[in-house]
Order: sequence, then structure tokens, then C-alpha cells
Amino acid sequence: MIFVGDDWAEAHHDVCLMDESGTRLASRRLPEGLGGVAQLHEMIAEHVSEPAEVVVGIETDRGLWVGALVGAGYEVYAINPMAVSRYRDRHSQGGAKSDRGDAKVLADLLRTDRHNHRPVAGDSPEAEGIKVLARTHQNLIWARVRHTNQIRSALREYYPAALETFGDLANRDALAVLGRAPTPTQGARLTVTQIRAALKAGGRKRNLDAAARKIQKGLRTTHLSAPGPVEDAYATTVGALLAILAETNRQIAELEATLETCFEQHPDAAIYLSQPGLGKVLGARTLGEFGDDPDRYTSAKSRRNYAGTSPITIASGRKHAVLARHIRNRRLYDALDQWAFCSLTRSPGARAFYNQRRAAGDLHHQALRALANRLVGILHGCLKHQTPYDEHTAWAHRTALDQAAA
Repeated sequence: MIFVGDDWAEAHHDVCLMDESGTRLASRRLPEGLGGVAQLHEMIAEHVSEPAEVVVGIETDRGLWVGALVGAGYEVYAINPMAVSRYRDRHSQGGAKSDRGDAKVLADLLRTDRHNHRPVAGDSPEAEGIKVLARTHQNLIWARVRHTNQIRSALREYYPAALETFGDLANRDALAVLGRAPTPTQGARLTVTQIRAALKAGGRKRNLDAAARKIQKGLRTTHLSAPGPVEDAYATTVGALLAILAETNRQIAELEATLETCFEQHPDAAIYLSQPGLGKVLGARTLGEFGDDPDRYTSAKSRRNYAGTSPITIASGRKHAVLARHIRNRRLYDALDQWAFCSLTRSPGARAFYNQRRAAGDLHHQALRALANRLVGILHGCLKHQTPYDEHTAWAHRTALDQAAA
């Protein structure tokens, strides 16, 4: 068996081949792409004949290069860069660092501590696709928030009436009206008929007249005004940001439709959607981050640990503390936090569990984290046995415990 350390960069890979005794067999810098993969296979073939005898360590779990390594039959481990940094300090206290040296560190790490790390998950292409769509959808939502904040900051400088009139600047009504009247003067001149037409063109179908009158009243309130050239400059800036925001909204809607379609076609979609509080988008985010490799999580505890919902214990001498995990998959944790919150109105068992934690002294988010930890365990059981969620099965044991305590 040989161990391969792969320190990757955008344009090249530094690789180091090492045998079981720690002897360096080969070391080379390879180009990114098909040619580099071919050269790596040739290097490996000089020392072993079977792909199963090759263990590869690399600091990422995705990409075409990683896919090629997995497809070749190698056992590939995605090593957290922080773990590599800590392992480097075990062998070199001087602070020296190089790409070639990091490749050796990765190979050495697998040779001695492979049992403490997790191989790259064997998720299906469908789950990988859902993950890509879900992350892109979330990235666009974050981008929309940034653009909205930029618009709000600009309006505060020259158009306070618009801020008071529109609570949500990313809303279609705000985009439609401000697109036609990006300055206070233009806004104050809008008639109810013009505002109504703008709202209708923006997609509103109900309460057009009432909404138009309310907007007209808000835009005609008196405020301090900026000098003409400054107002015009801000109006141009806001107009550009509004155009970006409108297109972002359109792309989010289209991407969301595609995400929902792909998620519904996944074999595990029915189990995810049976969970209380999980809709199509939130379910897709959860599935994408967990993956669908049936052998990835050996137990509910390992799934909870990966999710970051289970606590960690710090015990040293007289010190003993149970704390929340802060090193975690933040996208997954965010989805689970929302799932726990949504489940409060859809599951009596979840609500009772949350209330019990609050009564015990937990803050809101502490109780949600504990609830999310419980929901992840329930999801693991449903996926393991390929059965949908059942309220009685999920919470019957806790009901029995509460009755015994009473």
C-alpha cells in the first residue's frame, strides 16, 4: 500500500508518494487537468498494481480532480486544512511551509492517522447536483441582501421618504415604483394612476388602488433634501442597483424552481418532506449538505456530530464544560436551525420538547439547537429504515418519560 499526499492549487498539484514505512517514493509537481491526472496514474503504477492499494489525502472533497481520483478506485480522504496545519506543527516547530512539504505532510498523516479521518463520501451525482443548486440559491439570496443594504444606505442619504414607504426594498412593489421614480422629486409627482400601473407591471394583482394611495402618501411626505447634483448621482447609483436586484430576484425564482424539481426526483425526497417543518427548498439544502451515501454516517450520533448540533465536552482537571460546536458546516447548521424553528408549529412533540428545554433554562437558540439535534436523529432513523416520519414513533418515548416523571 502507498500513501499519496496531494497539495492542490488552482493551476497545479504537488504530490508525494510514500510507502508504509515512511520512505518517500516520488515527489513531483503536476499540472491541473487531464494531463496531470494521467501523470499521477503513471507515478502510482510504478509502485503498485491495484487501485485499492492507493490512499490519497487532499484538502478538498469536490472538483473534477477529486472525482477522477475516486473514479480510478483510489481511497480518497478529504483532510481539513486545519488538521493539516496542526499535524505540520508536530514535525516542524520552525514555521517552515511549502507546497512540496505539505504534500509530504498529507501522505504522512494518512500513513499514521488514517483511522481518525473520513474518506470522501460516495454521494450520488443527483445529490451532488442538488448540493450545487442549493448552495447557489443560498448565495444569490445572500447577494440580494447585500444589494438591498446598499440601496438602503444610498436612500438614507437623499430619499428618506422611500425608506419610510417601503419596508422591504427587495419587494416587487419597491422595485417597480423606485424604478420609475428614483428621486424624491419624481416620487412626489407620481399620481395614483401611475403608481397603480407600476405596481401592476411589477406583478401585483390585488389591492392595487389601496396600495397605490398608500405609496403616494408616503412618497409625498416632507423631508430634508440633498443638492441637485448629489441627488442625481445617487439616483443613478440606485437605478443601477435596482436593476441588479430585479435580475437577482428573477434568477432566484428560476433557480428555486429548478432546485425543487431536482429535489423531488431524488429517491429520499419523500422521507425528507415527511419531516415536520421541512419544505422543498429547506429539504433540498439539508439533503445536499448531508449527502445520500448510505454508509457515510455509522450512527445517529455521527450524523449529529457532522451537523454540529451535538455538544462537545471540555474536561481537564477541575474544569468541566459542555459547549456548542463552533467548527461545523455552517450551511447545514443554518438549515437545521430553520428546520427546528419551523417544526414548532407542525409537530406537537417538537413543541413540547422545545418548551421543556426553555423551562429548564435554555435560551431560544439553545433550545432550537437541542431540538435540531433531536430532529437529526429522527431523520437518520427514517433514512436508515427508509420509512417516512411518524409523530407517535418519533416522540412516544419522550411522552412516556414525561409521564413517569410526573
